[in-house]
Formats: sequence, C-alpha cells, structure tokens
Amino acid sequence: MQVSRLSNKNSRFLGMLKSNIVRLSYMTSLSLILVMSSWSTAATQLIENAYIVDGSGKAGFIGDVRFDKNAIIAIGDLKATKNEVLINGTGYVLAPGFIDTHSHHDGGLELATDVSAAISQGITTIVVGNDGSSRASLKEINKGLLENPASLNVASYTGHGSIRFKVMKEDYKREASADEITSMKKLLREDMQNGSLGLSTGLEYDPGIYSSKEEVIELAKVVSKYHGRYISHIRSEDRAFDEALEELIEIGRQAKLPVQVSHIKLASVDLWGQADRVISVLEKARAEGIDVTADIYPYTFWQSTLTVLLPERDFYDLDAARFVLEKLAPADGMTLADYRRNPSLVGKTIAEIAIERKQSNEETYLQLIRDAYEGLSPEELANLEEPLESVLGVSMDEADIGKLIGWKHTNICSDGSSQGHPRGFGAFPRAIRKYVREQKLLSIEEMIHKMTSLSAQHVGITGRGEIKVGYASDLVLFDLTTVTDRASIKFPGRLSEGFEGVWVNGKRVWQNQNSLSARPGAFISGPGWTGHQK
Repeated sequence: MQVSRLSNKNSRFLGMLKSNIVRLSYMTSLSLILVMSSWSTAATQLIENAYIVDGSGKAGFIGDVRFDKNAIIAIGDLKATKNEVLINGTGYVLAPGFIDTHSHHDGGLELATDVSAAISQGITTIVVGNDGSSRASLKEINKGLLENPASLNVASYTGHGSIRFKVMKEDYKREASADEITSMKKLLREDMQNGSLGLSTGLEYDPGIYSSKEEVIELAKVVSKYHGRYISHIRSEDRAFDEALEELIEIGRQAKLPVQVSHIKLASVDLWGQADRVISVLEKARAEGIDVTADIYPYTFWQSTLTVLLPERDFYDLDAARFVLEKLAPADGMTLADYRRNPSLVGKTIAEIAIERKQSNEETYLQLIRDAYEGLSPEELANLEEPLESVLGVSMDEADIGKLIGWKHTNICSDGSSQGHPRGFGAFPRAIRKYVREQKLLSIEEMIHKMTSLSAQHVGITGRGEIKVGYASDLVLFDLTTVTDRASIKFPGRLSEGFEGVWVNGKRVWQNQNSLSARPGAFISGPGWTGHQK
C-alpha cells in the first residue's frame, strides 16, 4: 500500500528541486549502499527517501520502494531488512522505467546488447517492428532474446511491409491479390500467437505505399481477433495529411481495434499552426468510440530517406523536388546523416552540396537519390536491409509540437536508433528538460505518465509502467534539476545526463553515466501469446 509522508517533506523536496541546493554527493550515496558484491545474492533492494512519481499521473510523494528481480514488493515508509541493498534516493525522482513505444534500437541488438543509447535516458522497454518493418518473425525475436538477452525489455509489432515482401517478393509495386492477402494473414496470425503486439504500417515507404486501404483493413481484422493494436506511419505526414489521418481512423472503425499515429507531426509549412484542428479531428473520432492515440518525439526535424518525400518515386521530376524544398524541408535544413556512396557528404546540407556542385538545390536533391542507388537491380533494392542514404529534415513548428505533446492521448517516444538522429540518445530527457523544467507545459507527474503507464496502455503492455506492488521492477532514478539531453545534429551520439540509476527487472543496468554488465531484459509478449511458440 502506498503511504504518503508528511506534506512538509514533500514541500521541502520540491524546494530542493527548484533551487538545486545541498545534495548528497555520489560518494556519500555509495557509502549508504552495501558492497557491490552483495548485489547478486541480496534478496531485495530498497530505494529510500525518493520523490516517487508512480506513472499514474497522480501527485508525487516522498517514500521508499522495495523490490526484487520479480516485482515491486512494497511502497511507503519502509524499514530496511537485514542484507538488503540500500540506495539513497534523497533529492532524486523515482519513476517507472520509460517505455519507448516507437523504437529502432533493435538494429544490431544481437551485437550490442547493452543498448546504452536507450538505457542512459531511462528507457527500460523498447517497442520495435515499427513503420511496417519487423526484422524477424516474433518466434525468432523471442528465441534470440532468450539466447542472448539485452539490457532492456523488447516488445514488437509485426511489420506490414515485411510480411508483404515475404509474400509478394520483388513484385510488390502493385495492390495485393486476394490470395496474397490470405498468405499475409497467415503470417500475421502466427506472429500474433507468438507474442506480437499487433500490426504496424509504413504507408509512406516501400512496399507499404503500394497497398490499398482494404488490404490493411483485412490484416487489421486479424489483429483485432487477438485483441492487438494497429500503429501506423501514416500514408502522408505532409501534402495529404488529412486523407492519411482519415485512413487510419477508418481502419480503426472497420477493424474495431485501437489505432495509433506513429510520431505524429505536421510536416509541411502549409500545415503549421493547425495542431488544434488536428486534435479536434482525433477527439471527434474518439467520441465515436474509436480508440485513436498518438506518440511523438520532441524535435522539429525528422530522419528518413531522401526518397520518402517523393510519393511518385520519380527521381527526375524537378517540379516535385522544388515542391519538397519549398514546402516540406528547406535545402539548408536537410542534412545528410548517411550516404554510403560518398561518406564525405555526411553532415552537409543539400544547399551546401548544391553550391559545391554548382547545381540548383532541386537538381542536387534528385541527383543524390539517383547516385545512391545507381546500378542496383529491383531485386537488390527490395532486399536492402538498410537504406543506402538517410537525411535529417527540418519541417515541424515548435508551437505545434507543444500542443500535440500536451494532448492527453499522446505519449512520448524516440523513433530513434543508436546512430543518426539525436533523438536516439536524447528524446526522453529532452522532453523533461524542455517541456517540464523550462517551458512548464506539463508537470513532472504528467510527463512521466506520458512516458510510462500511458505508453504501456497505448501498446497493450500490462504489468509495467507504474510503481505499483506486483508490477515489474523497471525503475529510473534521476535528478530533475540536471537531467538533460546532450545529443545534437553535429554530435548525435552524446549520452544524456542526470540519470543516477536504471533497473530492468530488478537488476541495475545504468549507474553514474555507465552501463553495467547485467543483461536482464525480457521479451514482452502481446495479448495473443499462446504460452508456447507456434
């Protein structure tokens, strides 16, 4: 049972956060922790005197939390037991581990199991298989994590694009036949039984861009039978945004399942200032009974391929390229993050490269696309595991982002990986720094809710996302006065600061700006899980 301490203690703690006055030093904290060798044998751990923000959205309070590798055992005004590991939480916020509902940190997970980019910012669970792309079947993902566990938990959607390619191979640039949809449904059904959270689409990307709404609805109906969810990088985040949003809502309406907008953004100058209107559309759908939600990352710029802004995939169309650079992302705000054909171009903007080549911005933009994929056959293009180029593009308005973050049905995500966009290293602390500490758009309780229990609810994860007796012992201890992101476009791999400790399933994986050796991460199954692999 949760037991709040005296209100004057809460007030004193909040005063400490605001003024950043006398704190126990790291060495003092260490003196209150039992010898590290006892960690592996201790039955329980106790974080004392922290400001507990439990993830529910309710007001925080000063208290203690006891936990072991299985679960949170007790919350309140607790006394240490013999041989218990003690962690001094004075002056720190204690929150549930952050759940990243839209992550790409699974790239190379089998080789880099510490996932320091994620755990260093308090993320204890990543949800992968987004944007229509899942790297393997759910059976293979689960098997891999059992054999080679990571520092954090992993849950996964089934990527529509991935199963579409398995069925249609290189002949994917068309609508699927009834038989092909039946084959996709079979693969999806197997994944749902093996623990998939549901179906993800990337309808702005190949091969999903060629699919019909009806194809997606048929697949979503399979997910609905297993009480799963649908999450989508919608068909357009710019020129056809309204139509794409309505398509998502219609899929939810017909398939009768929860639907979520991936990394919601108004990525066109013509859409700027329309966040209130978009929220009203979403609220209207919710009033109709459609469980539509969104996730978002706190940056004005995205990372994708050069090709994605050209839906017709005509890489000689100067007018289309001119429209992109005038309305969607300016040439001086589009920076190459990866370019395999000529790595020396990485870090340069389209405008800078155009000046070097004595070309127009639109000519340079199209030429970069053609050069990146020159000489590759359709089969080779279709089988690429990673794009041969990527770009960071500035295309969102700060005011819109603030309003969308503030919508009560939006949770925080990173959409990040361990390379490229700084969001992979800094999305969560950036949201706290910018929207809690600096702009005061949200309270720390509201923001933590958007990073934990709301995230769990939106993707269908149970037993995590709150500091609650019986829930998994995924925990984050951080300094609200100093927590910050350090990653930038120029230095995207800089680790965040302010996180004192991160625990995954009761084992500490992060301490004093360093990842530890523990690999306690688990595979988190969706609602269709049968209890054994199919």
